Amino acid sequence: MDPRLERLQHITRRHFFKESQVGLGAIGLSSLLAGDAPGAGVASKVVDPLAPKLSHFAPKAKRVIYLHLTGSPPHLDLFDYKPELAKRDGQDCPDTFLKGKMFAFTSGTPKLLGTRRKFAQYGEGGVWMSDAIPHLQTVADDVCVIRSMNTDQFNHAPAELLLYTGSPRSGRPSLGAWTTYGLGTENENLPGYVVLISSGVQPNGGNSSFGSGFLPSVFQGVQCRSKGDPVLYASDPSGMDRSLRRESLDALRDLNELQAKELGHPETLTRIAQYELAFRMQTSVPEVMDIGREPQWMLDAYGAMPGASSFANNCLLARRLVEQGVRYVQLFDWGWDFHGTSADQDIVGGLTNKCATMDRPVAALINDLKSRGLLDETLIVWGGEFGRTPFREGRTATSALLGRDHFPDCFTMMMAGAGVKPGFMYGESDELGFSVARDKVHIHDLQATILHLLGFDHERLTYRFQGRDYRLTDVHGHVVKDLLS
Repeated sequence: MDPRLERLQHITRRHFFKESQVGLGAIGLSSLLAGDAPGAGVASKVVDPLAPKLSHFAPKAKRVIYLHLTGSPPHLDLFDYKPELAKRDGQDCPDTFLKGKMFAFTSGTPKLLGTRRKFAQYGEGGVWMSDAIPHLQTVADDVCVIRSMNTDQFNHAPAELLLYTGSPRSGRPSLGAWTTYGLGTENENLPGYVVLISSGVQPNGGNSSFGSGFLPSVFQGVQCRSKGDPVLYASDPSGMDRSLRRESLDALRDLNELQAKELGHPETLTRIAQYELAFRMQTSVPEVMDIGREPQWMLDAYGAMPGASSFANNCLLARRLVEQGVRYVQLFDWGWDFHGTSADQDIVGGLTNKCATMDRPVAALINDLKSRGLLDETLIVWGGEFGRTPFREGRTATSALLGRDHFPDCFTMMMAGAGVKPGFMYGESDELGFSVARDKVHIHDLQATILHLLGFDHERLTYRFQGRDYRLTDVHGHVVKDLLS
């Protein structure tokens, strides 16, 4: 009997389904690499999942810098001016605003809390900003402020996951992963998706906030550090030089190619691509991550200091990365959860201090990209995972400190750059800041709009998993065309 037929006689049903599953996965990835998947445009027989691809239509944005203020900034003290709320400061919150609502920490009847900040309008568009962000005031004509954001979640981790993956539960691909899956990257020596974290704490959603979910893992965010080795475990071990590393990777590649040919598992192909990328990154990443190469006046503009780990350094690094063709740069900055339970969470002094670490570098980033001709093709997104309440945090009722609770119903985000209207305010909350009064923008609408700016129909950028086609926006979302220039 033919040995192949004899082998078939002994294949169990479980083994058949296992082999069929990886075989189908390989077909899916090979289709992606050959240019057949949504967003693909460069045919290639080489294992390079991050090769540049064409989007569904001409994009306004070639790349994204997403600035996430983890914990969520108090929008009523920064962008959403409510003079009526200030007049009614200290009054009991009306029951009509609280009935049927859930808040994370509030107990009893909360007191309305008007801002202690001074507000004015800036730029030709008359964008409202407070005195907590004096540097952003100078770029008011470059930003688009959305004052009618809305989300379904009021706890940090689920809200952050919903924002980045379209689901409040882990397991879905992040926005950056969808972007690199659809577009690839323009620099084969750097990751397509880079993550930078400041203030010493990981995002609330953990690695899932920048993970690849069920997409091949090559599309997940690569976390880089602005101090020490930029990428952990990428350096050669003691006693191994670059030529020996090359020989070892060649041997690993040959073994992986044999396994890929035999089993057809998509993660084997991803592993080959990741090893090769890591080898190239050993020389390219340290160079691009060295902000000491920048002139002193540029460091001063951002408030950056070589060798430190800070949001300012990361904003400067974001410019350096997109300048080198990185497709998506994600910044997470911890410390924006202003409950008022400690001095650094107080919306007066604490907010002043925290904004001082953010305000200058964000304004510098906008100006820097603009001066280099990069702002027109780079989309900047700024914000948190939800908003803060128009009333006082219940735990601080007898405290001299002031804070605000989590609030999903209405909050503010800011965008700038490629394809969005500059010097523009969109949407409006009611006079006390409790709900959206006009032009509500749900998280899924924001996602759809970002993908549109990148050249994608959010309903067509899909990936088949467990028998259905998934997308970032789930079954929701529409493009907010009034935000587009």
